[in-house]
Order: sequence, then C-alpha cells, then structure tokens
Amino acid sequence: MLHYHSTMTSTLILSLLILLSTTCHALVSNRRTYIVHMARSEMPAEFTVHHDWYDSSLRSVSDSAEILYSYNTVVHGFSTRLTEEEAEALEYQSGVLSVNPEVRYELHTTRTPEFLGLDKTDGLEPQSGTGTDVVVGVLDTGVWPERKSYNDAGFGPVPAGWKGTCQTGKDFNSSSCNRKLIGAQFFSKGYEASMGSIDETRESRSPRDNDGHGTHTSSTAAGNPVDSASLFGYASGTARGMAAKARVAVYKVCWTGGCFSSDILAGMEAAVSDGCHVLSLSLGGGSSDYYRDSVAIGAYSAMERGVLVSCSAGNAGPGSSTLSNVAPWITTVGAGTLDRDFPAYVILGNGKNYSGVSLYSGKPLPSSPLSLIYAGNATNSSSGNLCMPNTLIPEKVAGKIVLCDRGINARVQKGYVVNGAGGLGMVLANTAANGEELVADAHLLPATGVGEKAGDAIKSYLASDPNPTATIQFGGTQVHIRPSPVVAAFSSRGPNTVTPEILKPDLIAPGVNILAAWSGAVGPTGLSVDTRRVEFNIISGTSMSCPHVSGLAALIKSIHPDWSPAAVRSALMTTAYSSYSNDDGILDTATGTAATPLDIGAGHVDPPNAVDPGLVYDLTADDYLDFLCALNYTSFQIATVAKRSNYTCDSTKSYSLSNLNYPSFSAVFATENGDGSGVASSTVKHVRTVTNVGPAGVYKATASTKVDGGAVTVAVEPSELSFSKSGEKKSFTVSFTAPSLPSGSTGFGRLVWSDGKHAVASPIALTWT
Repeated sequence: MLHYHSTMTSTLILSLLILLSTTCHALVSNRRTYIVHMARSEMPAEFTVHHDWYDSSLRSVSDSAEILYSYNTVVHGFSTRLTEEEAEALEYQSGVLSVNPEVRYELHTTRTPEFLGLDKTDGLEPQSGTGTDVVVGVLDTGVWPERKSYNDAGFGPVPAGWKGTCQTGKDFNSSSCNRKLIGAQFFSKGYEASMGSIDETRESRSPRDNDGHGTHTSSTAAGNPVDSASLFGYASGTARGMAAKARVAVYKVCWTGGCFSSDILAGMEAAVSDGCHVLSLSLGGGSSDYYRDSVAIGAYSAMERGVLVSCSAGNAGPGSSTLSNVAPWITTVGAGTLDRDFPAYVILGNGKNYSGVSLYSGKPLPSSPLSLIYAGNATNSSSGNLCMPNTLIPEKVAGKIVLCDRGINARVQKGYVVNGAGGLGMVLANTAANGEELVADAHLLPATGVGEKAGDAIKSYLASDPNPTATIQFGGTQVHIRPSPVVAAFSSRGPNTVTPEILKPDLIAPGVNILAAWSGAVGPTGLSVDTRRVEFNIISGTSMSCPHVSGLAALIKSIHPDWSPAAVRSALMTTAYSSYSNDDGILDTATGTAATPLDIGAGHVDPPNAVDPGLVYDLTADDYLDFLCALNYTSFQIATVAKRSNYTCDSTKSYSLSNLNYPSFSAVFATENGDGSGVASSTVKHVRTVTNVGPAGVYKATASTKVDGGAVTVAVEPSELSFSKSGEKKSFTVSFTAPSLPSGSTGFGRLVWSDGKHAVASPIALTWT
C-alpha cells in the first residue's frame, strides 16, 4: 500500500515536472527579440540609472525576461526577448515609446582608384595631419587583421579623442589592433538569443572575420595600398582603399545566420560613442516606416552627432521599388561596373564563340573539344537544369562540359555539383532574371558565365547538333572596357516605397568584380569544400559599392572637417555624372538602354570633383524633424526616431515633404482618373537652399525633363544666384507643372547650377500615382 502510494506520488510529480517543462519551453519558444524605445526624460525620480528603470519596466510584464542590450546613444531603451502578449503589455507602460520586433538583416554581397580618378589629382589630399584623424567604422562580419591592408607603418599615434577598444576573444587578442586598425568589437547577444549559441567550430566569438565579407568591405573603404595584389593573377596591381590614410574600426554584427537589429544597434551605438566619423553598413532588411527601421533610427542619432552613415541599396534589382535603407539621413548606394573585365570564351564545335567571364585559375581543359550537354537533359529532377545538388546523372555528364542555368543556388556551387558528377567544365547561362549581367567567379572547375542571349544561342546549338562539342578559353584581365560604368542588374531600384518624394538611391559606385582583402578562414568561393586560401578576393554586390562611398566620404571629411554629413553627401551627389563623355546616358545592364534616376540617383560618384563642388545642399537635425512632421508622424513616432520625447509639430506651420533640402528632386503627381484623361495639369513646388563652399561667383540654372506622353514645365525662381563670399546661403524654388497622365507614368531630368567652373547637378524624377 505504501509502495503503491509512493509510486502514485512519484508519477504525479513527474507528470507535473513534464508539464511545467513543456510549458516553460513553449513560453521560451514563443519569445522573440524586441527593441524597446524609451522616453529617456520620463525616468521616475526613484531611479538614478536608466538601466535600472528599463529593468523595472521589463519586470512589470515578465519575471523571466532579461535585457540583452541597454542603449544610451543612438537609441534610448533596450532589447529583450518577450512573448507577443508581454510585448503588447510593455507598450502600455509609462515611458515606453514603442516596442518593435527585431529584424534580421542580410549582407548585400584594385583598379577602382584609377577608375575613380584617385590617382590623378592633388586636390584629394587631406589637410595636413587630418587624414589620419578620420575613422571609418564598418559594421559587418569582422576583420582578418593580419592582412597587409591594415598595416600601420607610417601612422602616428591613435587620435587623442578615440574611445574605442580592441575586444579580445577566440583567435583575437589586443595585439590584433594597431595604429591603423584602431578598434574591433563583436556583438552577438541578439543573434544567439534568436539562433542559439555560436558554433565556434565555424566562426569565432570575437571580431575575427570567418566569412570574408567584412574584411573585403573595410579594406575597400580605407585599406592601405598593397602592391602586387591579385586573385590568382587576375586584377593584378596595387589594391588600396578609398581613404587609405584613414583609421579603421570594425564592429562585428553579422554572423552565419544573419545580422540582427539588436546587435546592429549595439554596434552603431559603440561606433558613435567611440568617435567614428563615417559608418559603413553593407546590409539591409527591406524598407519600413522609419520609426520601425532600426538602422534608420540608429543612423538618425549618428547624423545628429556629425557622423555620415552610408548603406548599400540592396541586391534585389532590376525590379522596381526594391530598395533598402531609404531614410533621407542615410546615403544609399547602388552598384555599377568598372572598366575592367575577366573574359572567358565558349568555343562551340560549329566554330562560333561566345564571350563570358570567369576567374578560374586551375588546370585548363584539354586542347581538343569536349562533348557538351545541357543539364536539363542529364537529370531526372525538375530542377536539374539549375545544377542543384544531387540532381545530375553522372553517367550522362562524366567527361563533358555541362551547361547549367543560373538561379536558386550559388553560381560556384553549380560547378561543384558538375564536378562531383564527373563533369569536366561548366557553362553558366543567364536566364531572363539576370539578362546580360555578368559576374565573375573563382570557379572550382573550368567554367564561364555567359549572358542570356549567348546562353540561348548555345542551347539552340545543343538542340540542333547530334554531337555538340565545346571548349573554354580564359582571357585573363582586360581593362579600358567601354562603355563603363554600366548599372549592375542586381542593384536595387526606386521608387522609394516609404517616401516617394525622396529620390533613392542617392548615387552609384563600383560594385561589380571588386578586388579587396579577404579572410584566411574561407576560400574565394565561400564554399566549405573550397580549400584554397587567398589574400585578396574579387566579389560583387552593393555591399562593395557602399564602402567605396564610405571611404570617399571619409576622404572628403578629411579635406573639409567642418562639413556636415549632409554637405558631404551633397558634394558626392551633385558632382556625380549620369552620362559618358559622348553625352550618352549611363547604360543599364538589365535593359540595355539608358538608366534613369530611379536606377542611379544622381549618377556615378566622381571623387576629384566632389572635393570642390561649388555649392552644397546642407541639412540639420531640425530640418529632418520638419520632414517627420510632414509625414504626419505622431509625437511617439518622432520620439522613437529622434529621441525628442516632448517634441510636437507646430500646428500653425505648414510642413511639406518637397521642402526637405535634398540634393535631388522627386515630384509625385496624383492621377484622378484611371486613364489619366480629363484632369487639369497640376504644379508641385520644391524649395531649396544652397550654401556656397567656393569663391564668390554667379550661378545660373538650367533644367530639362523628358516625359513620355506629355510635356512638363520646369520653372526655377530665381534662375540666377550671386554669391559674394564662401558660406553664403541662397534659396530658390523649382516648380514642376505637369499634365495628368496614367498612373505609373514617369519622367526624368536634371537641374544644373553652373558658374562656368562648377556644375552642381541634381537629378529629377517625376512619377504619377
């Protein structure tokens, strides 16, 4: 009886423990990370430290939740793991402005200095001693500090105002930093809270870069000159960052599973507090309202402290409305090509040959042609044409060159799949999704990538010849390619879906086939099976174009240390070029026709002219507050972005999005009728103020637009501006009068102020909604 009673009791206790464990697991698994924005000035008197107040607020809704990060600089608040119900309850607590779910961001993944003209002018030298005082902060996957790009030979002491640290961890100690790489930290609490503990067999819990992306971007922005740099002999020459004399600080916020907003905010907070002058973020998570966008919120505070934030536009092109990082206080960068190529030719058995690109450097194919087969005919899988893993039939591809379609899996992985099935070579053919865009890869077997037209021609040959053959020949490195630059098809495009009245991207920079330093932990393809190790790698993406602009911004800041982030961006934008020397517009790879401001913003960056722009469109934090009021943001929403807990918009003041002093013009017209007929013309006015940063002079305005289906009148008043001294400001109004057109109609143009020496150009985009 006693035994029976004891057994029942034990069983009951065990059942209760199992139920409790299951309940706790369910609660934990239902939690997600939230960024909690607090009204800092509303801290109750009983608290002396904000962290204690944050902790008390959290305890009011959860006994088990813990603070991941407490933010005090770019954000006021904290991050934590909550259930949906707890998050909702917390939002009603006193002093809480908003509770935003965490967002996972993704990375947007030597001839460049010459192509940009950095080797041709003395005007790009900083004021004496100031060049090495500028610090570029790079938020990415960390750094491989042993690379020569971070050698500190010739650098003086670390700037006196620097507050950063060299955080130690696995494979990273204090000696990993020096007078060039002056700071390195890592942030993983958000990542680990969502994804579990870091797998230290795959990546280091330290600032060390096991991916390569962060080393590539930071060395692009501000790496030292390194002679005889190349990838397997390709792109041989001197590799140098845009601001080679600047210091570098890295903030590792991206891990194998992505970049989480709580970690990104912590990294931005550290970078601003440490004393960085420019922040470079080659990552994105789509577009959302600014008060929900962690990068936008962090960038606002950085801007207030005089820090320029440069972000990649995204790799979701060529579709429209695909941009990331569109806040007007962020410099948003798209991607174009260099005048350099890496040709690799497909020579068919019928004598025809087609040009592609490749960075393959291993054993060449036999001199005699090999049998050629289409992957779609060597598989039992519906996705076999894509050369997905385990889809090819070895008996059909062994000893042959295989044509694979681009898409879904990584380009270099397709070659590995072909090689694993016994294939000797690969032709990678673009489909309609990529058109004629060619991106070079360091393939694991002899391979080349060809455009859609060449791919279709090769497929026709395969279908018509009973015994098709081919070989691949590699052409090394070619320079002075024309036309260049052209817009990369992958580069994300406008319009700006959050605020169509702000034209984005701001400009484009080199982002295709860029050579820069690389991690020693991974091969050039990034595949685990790639055992090759390289000092430099060639990769593509707006991730590569962003640090170009970050570095150039640092260079301009070193020459003009008193310029605001808006003035630096204005200089880069108004001196960018949108056409070639023959006046033809920069081409878009995706269409084969001239790109528009929705593709390239102001155009391609032109550093020699950017240091002497003549006029700049400057902006202050107050101007951005007026912009938020024009968006009809509530006091809570404004406080979330701007940390102004008691700020209210002036009800007697008329706010307008078109009056933000931006260096570009985006006029949005409403269409009343579905077909655009029967509606009178309308006028959109933009007010701007320019600041003279050059000598006294008289500037005259010219404006032109082109609209399919109608004529637009552009009036600039006054059309002449006279400046008697540097620092003088003048205002003008631009009126766009347009007929009603069907929804979706667009028009484009350019406004230029010129004094005979300077051409201060602004792109114009007209849209009908």
